[in-house]
Order: sequence, then C-alpha cells, then structure tokens
Amino acid sequence: MKYALINGILLDGTEAMQPRLGLSILVNGDRIEAIVPAGDEGAGYEKIDLSGGYVMPGLINLHVHLPASGRPTVKQKDTKRIVRLMTSNALLRAITFRVCAGYAKTELLSGVTTLRSVGGIQAVDSCLRDKILSGKAVGPRILAGNMAVSVPGGHMAGSLAYEATSPEEAAALVRKIAEDKPDLIKLMITGGVLDAKSKGEPGELKMPPEVVKAACDQAHTLGLPVAAHVESPQGVRVALEGGVDTIAHGAKPDEEILRLFKESHACHIATISPALPYAMFDRSVTGASETEQYNGRLVMDGIIDCAKACLKNGIPVGLGTDTGCPYITHYDMWREVYYFHKLCNVSNAFALHTATLGNARLVGLGEETGSLEPGKCADLVVTGGNPLEDLKALRHMDLVMGRGNLIRAPKVKKIEKAERELDKFL
Repeated sequence: MKYALINGILLDGTEAMQPRLGLSILVNGDRIEAIVPAGDEGAGYEKIDLSGGYVMPGLINLHVHLPASGRPTVKQKDTKRIVRLMTSNALLRAITFRVCAGYAKTELLSGVTTLRSVGGIQAVDSCLRDKILSGKAVGPRILAGNMAVSVPGGHMAGSLAYEATSPEEAAALVRKIAEDKPDLIKLMITGGVLDAKSKGEPGELKMPPEVVKAACDQAHTLGLPVAAHVESPQGVRVALEGGVDTIAHGAKPDEEILRLFKESHACHIATISPALPYAMFDRSVTGASETEQYNGRLVMDGIIDCAKACLKNGIPVGLGTDTGCPYITHYDMWREVYYFHKLCNVSNAFALHTATLGNARLVGLGEETGSLEPGKCADLVVTGGNPLEDLKALRHMDLVMGRGNLIRAPKVKKIEKAERELDKFL
C-alpha cells in the first residue's frame, strides 16, 4: 500500500527533535519513501488526514517477557509448575503460542513497533517473530531471546531459563538456544527482589563469574549479543567482566563499574516500571512483605542511580518495561518513558528519543527504524497531544503503523486495577 500522511506535526525521533509542521510523510510498502512539503504528495497515495496529530517513530521496548500478562497478584506463582503445564502437550503449547501472539499484538496496538524478548518459553519468541515477518500474524518487530540461561536456584530457573551447573554446560545451553536462531542470549546472573531472604539482599550473585564468561564467549562466537538480568553492584561487575553487552536493571555504580561499562562498550537498560509497585505501593495492595518492599526500593533506587550515572558519563542508556511482572502490562511502555523523564531528570524530548532512535541504535537497528527519515522502515505512531509537552500523550494512540501496516484507532483491553494503582504515581 501507498499512503500519504497529511496534516500531521512531525517529531522525528532525534535527540534535538522539535515539532515540524507543513510536511507530509509518503509511505510505500514498508518504507518511508519521502517527507515532502504539504501539497506535494503527488498521485497514487491513499491520503490519511492526521488532523493536527503528532506523528513520531514507534516506541521500542527492550525488555519484554511475552508469556506473562502483568496482571496484579498478591502472591508468588509457581512458575516452574505453570511452564511445565503450558508445554506438556501439543494443545497447550499451541495455546501458549496464541497467548504470546496476543500479548505481542497488544504491544503493537499500544505503540510499540519493536520489542526485545529476554526470557520466554522454549522457542515461542523466535517462531512468533518469523510468523509476524511472514505476514501470518500481527505484531511488532521482535528481537527474540527465547529461553534464558540461569543456574540452579537462580532467577527464573526451570521456567523461562535453563539451568547451567558448569561453564561447559552454560556454553552447551547457549548452543542449544542458538539452534532456534534467536537474536540474542539472555543470562540471569543475580537474583531479584522476590529471591532475597533478608533486607539489603536483592540481586544476590547466583551465576559464578566463570559461567558468565563461558556463556558470553560462546554467544559471541556465534555472533549473538548477550543481555543480562543484574540487580546488584557485584552482579554488574561480574556481568561486565564476563562480556555482557546490555545490563538490564542495574545497580548504583562505582568508578570501577563505570570504567568497565566504557571499556566493554556495554550499555544499561533501565527498567523502573517493575520495581515501582514493590517500592511505592501500599503493601496491602501488592501483598509484599516488609522485606520485599525494602528491597524493592533498594532495587528501584539502584536502577535510577545507574541510569543517571551512565548518562553523566556518556554511557548509553536504553529503556524497557520488564513486562510480565505484576502490574507491568503489555500496553504501558509509555509509563517507562514517563518514569525515565520524571525520576532520572531528563527532558521529555530526550526520554522520547531514548525510547525510539536511542533504543534502536543500542540493538543495531538504528539504520532500520527509530526515526522518521526517508528509506527507513515505516514504523510510526500518532498521538493527539504533544509528548514534548506531556509524555502522558503517549498513553493513547490515534494510529499505529508497523512496517507499513496501518492500524487505525487501535484499542487495547486494560487491567483496571493496574491502571488505578499506577496512576497514583504519575
């Protein structure tokens, strides 16, 4: 299809973006063909009148777990048992695939045109990626991580991650995951808030340094980048020394950690969203213990401190939601962008740039998507309000286009309790 998007206000996704009027975006197939003065569209295009809406690159979410909904819960689930059930026979595996496909579509309808999955069930993520690319399913571009690598007793062990008992087994598991042609390898290096047994203990190192290095070396040999779940300073050091490329979550860095970030050319992926409910909600809402709330605050502060320090020192920072955690839904990437602005003290423009072109560059897609430029993929969204004035404008999308596929007036089903509780912290 050929479209001419007219009467819109253009935000191009660059760091210095300013609203630009009087331009039309010409889309031919899956590409932005040209950006021309209004009235110069020419013939052969279906005109889409944006009626003064703000058109910008689609959002990019760098931390998603597709199998989980983000529905609020007051008690921990037995994820091992649930995953065993979901994969126990062909019918349940098919249902699992449809569930993940539905959540991926929700991401797209909420304005996320690219997502990175970082821990899923078997090879569902890469299979879904390929089905979307072939036009057999509706969804965003997916950078698929499939199953992660953990250790016995480690984060997500036995559910969304295999368990490595040695460096050799870690390397073998990376090779096993690579057979399904993922786009990255995910390591679960530390525990998290719910893994801690006492105050001040979130992010306890679970994966030994030699296991981290063996997994990273094997992944890099296969041409695959490595992302890692890390929630303590010790974990960050071990991850960076072992060769991890992207640090998800993070912790307050010291000078040594900042040096390792720079020397390794690694980046930090901030995920404020999943920590906020444990840190900030009344415990009667989350069902969190006093210890879990204390540790939630510690992790949240560590994520924010890491992002601030990295930005100050010229270390790239990206954004992801950790969707699937309680209260963290597949339609709320806009909240992470808002939290980044509010809690890390960056401008609205820089927050939006980070969630678009910045994120694209961090995962090697900067020449393909992330900004509105001729030749790039037609990944874009339209909002009624100006996000440079108020990022909450990203909450409602008037139009979404992923790889040139137009979705008018997209609608998603929202979880009322999650919306109500999260809105208290805007």
